Formats: sequence, C-alpha cells, structure tokens
Amino acid sequence: MRLFLVLLLLLTAAGLGLVAWRAVQPPAPIAAASAAAAEPPAPTRLRVLVAARPLLAGSLLKEGDWVVREVPPEAASGDALRDTPEERAELQGAMLRQYREAGAPLSRADVLRPRDRGFLAAVLRPGRRAISVGVDAVTGAAGLIWPGDQVDLILTQELDASQAPLDRRVVAETVLTDIRVIAVDQKMTQGASAESATRSVASTVTLEVSTREAERVAVASRLGRLAITVRAMEEAAVAEPAAARAAVFGADVSSALSQTEQGAVTRMRVIQGGEAQDLTFR
Repeated sequence: MRLFLVLLLLLTAAGLGLVAWRAVQPPAPIAAASAAAAEPPAPTRLRVLVAARPLLAGSLLKEGDWVVREVPPEAASGDALRDTPEERAELQGAMLRQYREAGAPLSRADVLRPRDRGFLAAVLRPGRRAISVGVDAVTGAAGLIWPGDQVDLILTQELDASQAPLDRRVVAETVLTDIRVIAVDQKMTQGASAESATRSVASTVTLEVSTREAERVAVASRLGRLAITVRAMEEAAVAEPAAARAAVFGADVSSALSQTEQGAVTRMRVIQGGEAQDLTFR
C-alpha cells in the first residue's frame, strides 16, 4: 500500500512538471499557408491603346494605326482608350484631332468619332465636298474598304446597239483617281460593334471630292455601274500616260468581239499629245 502511494505521488509530480514546462514554451509558429496568404497581391495592369506609328492630325484611323500596351493604373489617364471591342469599333474611321507620336496613349479627347456631331464637316478639307456612291460585295472591294483609304472610281456602261457596234458596246473608264474615303455606311456613324461591322457588306461609300468631281460622280451614277478600286498605301503620285487613261472597250478585253459578221476587224489606237483615238479598219 505504501509503495502504491509513492508511485502515485511520483506520477502526479511528473504530470505537473510536464504542464509547467509546456506553459513556459514560446507559442508555435504561424502556418506557412497563413504567411503566404498575407503576401501582397501582384499589382494590376491596364491594357490601353497607343499609336502604332506617328499619326498626323486629321488622319482617319483604321486597324493597324494603334497597338495594345500594358501600363500601371496610375500611368493611365481617366479618358485613356482601353483595349475593348467597343473602343476598337469606336476608333474605326475616327478622325485624329492632333498629332500623336508613336507609342503615345490615345484618349477620347484625341479623336472625333463618326457618330459625333460635326464629324463629316470636320473631316472635309477646305474646298472639298462629300458624296456617296452605292456599292455591293463586288463593286465595293468585298467590304474591305475603310475610311482613310485612297481609291479610284471606275464607270462601266453598256451602249445601245444603235449607238455602237458589238465590239464597242460595253465600255469602262476611270472617272476619278486618288480619292479619299471618309465614311463607309451608316453603321460607322452609329459606332457599330466590330462583329457586326465585319459580318455585313457595305452598301454606300462616301468620298471626299471637289465640286467638279462631285458633278462627275453624279452623272456617272446615272450612266452605268460604279466600282471602287483601292490604291496602294505608299503609291507614288505618278502621272499616267494618256493610253492608260483612255476608255477600255469590249474588244480590248475579248478577242472574240474583234470578229464581226463582215470578218476580221483591225483596230489601231493613235495617241497625239494627251489625246488618244481608236481607229477601226474593216
């Protein structure tokens, strides 16, 4: 009995000592997961639109005139244009108010959008006029024409049988050259989304012309079918020879039309100075 009491006292003393030892130990370290959660998050960066190259004031913007750049939030102004489908659609055909260097951020104050009041009058250069022509998927270059493109206008017409022989009944000629496109359809004015602008085919193209050129377009639209051809972006302004500017008849394209019921027909083009004349020998 005495031995049992001694063992009980020893066990009790050992338990109290263990409790006292744990009480004086420092607290356990915080879990690694909690420490990781306390780390500050990575800074957020904004995607903004900047000029892809030097852009002159008065330019009509199109795809390729801007690129995307990521910047810290504090480096972007409140009206900076963000990289969103809506902002990109708004920039298509917008006029740049002031010169922007390559890499300079674009803001809403820098552009006049097609749907803004006074856009058309602001885009036109002094002494110029705006006139629209009807186009379709073929005559409008498959819908790939954008504001700011330089184009030529071609008239194709079919003459009456009593006015011309078969080989000269269909004729095409360039009525205007190096004309700037300033608008494509009403959807540009309304700021349509990029998806709708891509899927639809333009029905009208608005051109910047002189007063005399506007009269030529008005007459040409009554004579026959108008088609638009896009000029190269970096094409040099070289005067075309008179032969290149002369009208093209059906016989110039199809050798079959050079044959008539009377037999073979010999045709010759005579160029005198700036004038070209076609002679036919039967």
